[in-house]
Amino acid sequence: MLSRNLAFKRGLCLSRRLYNCRFFSDLPLSGVKVVDLTRVLAGPYCTQILGDLGAEVIKVEHPTRGDDTRAWGPPFAERLDGEKSQESAYYLCVNRNKESIGLNFKDKEGQNILKRIISQADVVVENYIPGNLAKYGLDYDSLKKINPGLIYASITGYGQTGPYKDRPGYDVMVEAEFGLMHITGDPNGHPVKVGVAVTDLTTGLYAANSIMASLIQRGKTGRGQYLDVCLSDCQTATLANIASSALISGKPDAGRQGTAHPSICPYQSFDTAQGGSVMIGGGNDKLFRLVCDALGKPEWKEDPRFIDNTSRVKNRDILVPAINEITKTQPTAYWLEVFERYQFPFAAVNDIQSVLKHEHTKARNMVTEIEHPDCGPIKLVNTPVKYSETQPSIRTAPPTLGQNTIEIMTKFGYTENEVEQFKKSGIVG
Repeated sequence: MLSRNLAFKRGLCLSRRLYNCRFFSDLPLSGVKVVDLTRVLAGPYCTQILGDLGAEVIKVEHPTRGDDTRAWGPPFAERLDGEKSQESAYYLCVNRNKESIGLNFKDKEGQNILKRIISQADVVVENYIPGNLAKYGLDYDSLKKINPGLIYASITGYGQTGPYKDRPGYDVMVEAEFGLMHITGDPNGHPVKVGVAVTDLTTGLYAANSIMASLIQRGKTGRGQYLDVCLSDCQTATLANIASSALISGKPDAGRQGTAHPSICPYQSFDTAQGGSVMIGGGNDKLFRLVCDALGKPEWKEDPRFIDNTSRVKNRDILVPAINEITKTQPTAYWLEVFERYQFPFAAVNDIQSVLKHEHTKARNMVTEIEHPDCGPIKLVNTPVKYSETQPSIRTAPPTLGQNTIEIMTKFGYTENEVEQFKKSGIVG
């Protein structure tokens, strides 16, 4: 009965995939072929964005180990047949709308297979150490000879040039070295990393954006190009106003501010009863006066210490504790109800389960469910941008390791018998 249910689930998954293909051709990147040679987060996040937008993404994985993140658990999705799952939550979050081929390209024949696939591709995305793929003839200079229109994006920690280029690149190290960690955390506490690998994610976004710009450029010139994308550059770019302030003033940054803002007060989280927190944003004088009314402190509106934002920033050591003494007398839910009557920015500080079950999250369809071939229904965070005409969607679940090997190789001219021989020799999986 279990095997029959599994077969049914796989059939349902396939039927949904075929159904979704009806709308596939309408998506913005429909017809674009991407070869994904990336692992972990920045690269897979980039290629998932391209896949969401309609690109055909072929994820090339080691035939037995696969993407490193397949083993990064618990938690793992539970398989329908009760066997141990290779589908970690980490892997599942950045590999939807892709096909997986297990391929050992350290083998000469594996290189030939991959080159045949790339010869018909539009985009290659890789995140190997600089120079590593040249050993296999899979670097840009080698591949552009067989595919002059190829767009080739290399995602690394520190780029293809510079004194750090040979360092292995990890999000947390780049957060530390390139400023983000220094400005994150409590004012009197230690520097801390952001709760998600945000430098990986911003690098993935920059890479996807650059690839799409390159596709537009190729449409004008017919030429592909090489994209050198790295975490350190993207992290420096996303320092935004903090970097601009340091450049313009020539002075050191203001350091860690916790949830506060160095130039606005009050603009941070405050304690509430029962261990909660609430954000309050008095971003200008009008909004601050509304905050005063909501907190039952109308006299603060005329207090010379708080009369304008400059004064409030100067006297934040007085104002912030005074607000905190008021907010901690009631739970968060009480303050949310009170603040709703006033037109200033406020928010509960929610944990992740609260976010995923949030009424606004549901209303915006930000959590969706899709059939996985081995695990049945799984929930995933949905693609965020809403399109009026060509809405991206999760068409296929993140693939199992080598799920599409036969399908991909036969599409590129190999017979099923040849594929079986490659499997026996360990070249594909």
